[in-house]
Amino acid sequence: MKKLLAEFIGTFWLVLGGCGSAVLAAAYPELGIGFVGVSLAFGLTVVTMAYAIGHISGCHLNPAVSIGLWMGGRFDKKELLPYIISQVLGAIAGAGILYLIASGKSGFEIGGFASNGYGAHSPGGYSMVSALVTEVVMTFMFLFIILGATHAKAPQGFGGLIIGLGLTLIHLISIPVTNTSVNPARSTSQALFAGDWALTQLWLFWLAPIVGAILAGLVYKYLSSED
Repeated sequence: MKKLLAEFIGTFWLVLGGCGSAVLAAAYPELGIGFVGVSLAFGLTVVTMAYAIGHISGCHLNPAVSIGLWMGGRFDKKELLPYIISQVLGAIAGAGILYLIASGKSGFEIGGFASNGYGAHSPGGYSMVSALVTEVVMTFMFLFIILGATHAKAPQGFGGLIIGLGLTLIHLISIPVTNTSVNPARSTSQALFAGDWALTQLWLFWLAPIVGAILAGLVYKYLSSED
């Protein structure tokens, strides 16, 4: 239960901090933080939580991460579903608080609410195929970084920083394509509030990150094996 509560709080913070920066701070073009700031915000949520709850739950904050770690032999299968449920609930709670804050502004319209999308709902107008490839590859690399940074032979104490910087880089690359998911919980939480097209396109932001995570788990397990 302590692990699950930690995952709930951590994913809550990821959505509130990351999506909150996109919805609230990036709304001011002349003063806002832009793509770079949003990318950094997502990375910082992971860095801060890695050192706050990493020793409690492992700080997954993401169903794809839990699945990738399981495929890589780093996570117990019996904990997989409870972790995913906690992550999704935490993400929804984060989106709920964000909505409560954002809707307090006069003239507020929910719009896309930092949801992930493709085609007409991609920030850069990228196709479904582009979005699918982007999310698979970015999640693959994210899990590859996580598995490497947390390996027993990796330099100790830097894992959280490396993973957070990795997520920042991933956002810098892929925000123009999909608004960056690599995290089904984050995508679900925003889509529930945005509704409409965001829910219709949500399938891609579950499928692609999970495929990327599974591939990364298998590849890294092979590369790090002693045989």
